[in-house]
Amino acid sequence: MASGALMAAVAARLAANWTRCAIVEDDTTGLGPSDGSPYVTIEYPVAREDQITIGAPGNNVFRETGAFRLVLVSDMGQGRTQPIAWIDELRALFRSKNFDHVTTFAPSPGVVDTSNYRAGKFVVSSSVPYYIDLFA
Repeated sequence: MASGALMAAVAARLAANWTRCAIVEDDTTGLGPSDGSPYVTIEYPVAREDQITIGAPGNNVFRETGAFRLVLVSDMGQGRTQPIAWIDELRALFRSKNFDHVTTFAPSPGVVDTSNYRAGKFVVSSSVPYYIDLFA
């Protein structure tokens, strides 16, 4: 799982720059807004930490690398145009950015296939590779 510092930085960037639909915390994923409107959530499926420097305690650099996943959920039957446009906007928000000690790289394109259709919802996602330097 990713560090709290990474999760906080990503959540803050999304909250400050995304107004298209609700942002739902991952501990309530599946619930979504009560009116059934689209929402986005963030998942943190993979992370790793390595010590980059060795020196005085408190001044060492530890680099966390991994990927976080932007997941956009909307009702089926509305067409793909809006969800695909929105996932592209989300990708642009995190493409090759530096914020709060986080560096991101090229987000994966959203995939459209039979896996997008889940329980009456159309789900499209993008994975964003990153690193964050932590000090200890």
